[in-house]
Amino acid sequence: MSTDLTIATVSSADGTRISYDAVGDGPPLVLVAGATQYRAVDETTPKLQALLAEEGFTAINYDRRGRGESGDTLPYAPEREFEDLQALVDAAGGAATVFGMSSGAVLAVEAAAHGVPMSGLVMYEPPCLLDRDGPAPIDGYLDTVDGFVASGKPGDALAYFLAVAAGMPPQAIEQFRASPAWPAFEAVGHTIGYDGRIMDPFSRGEPISPGRWAGAIQPTLVVAGGDSPAWMQRAAAKVAEALPSGRLTTIPGQTHQFDPAVLAPVLLEFLA
Repeated sequence: MSTDLTIATVSSADGTRISYDAVGDGPPLVLVAGATQYRAVDETTPKLQALLAEEGFTAINYDRRGRGESGDTLPYAPEREFEDLQALVDAAGGAATVFGMSSGAVLAVEAAAHGVPMSGLVMYEPPCLLDRDGPAPIDGYLDTVDGFVASGKPGDALAYFLAVAAGMPPQAIEQFRASPAWPAFEAVGHTIGYDGRIMDPFSRGEPISPGRWAGAIQPTLVVAGGDSPAWMQRAAAKVAEALPSGRLTTIPGQTHQFDPAVLAPVLLEFLA
């Protein structure tokens, strides 16, 4: 197994440069990050990437558009991110397994439904609000986020997301804003609305529309953490039920912030 890290770029359909790194020899597996995450700040995904490479995959980790070393061509639409993933899959040989984390999982399944070829898909805790027994839908969420970004306040957009979507207490947000880590996250505050648009159809407390993912025919494993809130575990089950070839597994002791060493064997068993 090669341990050399290859750093490269691909050009998406609209000309946007998407930067990625790859490690390992074997079938390609693309990792899709959730909100705020990119290679310069994310410590978890590279650990999972290395574990998968050790087990015979070429594991590909990329900066989603608007983040890190990738470009950002406006206007934004979720379809542009489907095209980004298509470009990565093309560069990997025309088909790949995909792992998506949180909103990145929803991005991945939406891309599959729109024709991006995947040999398999693993979705870790898609944060969908699909009933009225969990958190209430957030009225005016996208308008509020867009307003902060339009006013040149991406940090306020990020703080708003952390408060109303991630449930971070005000004191913790203030401590975060005062920390040395904040500028790197504030730099991608303008992408909070990107994930908001990807998640919007699944953030209304309503069931998934019948046939929404009819085109996502690849075998799909939806993973929930056993210590995650009940609404998130219900969402994972409903996502699995809405897929043509979906199944659910729950990993005891895990939350929305997974341990790569615990998750990797589950992925590998599914992909074997």
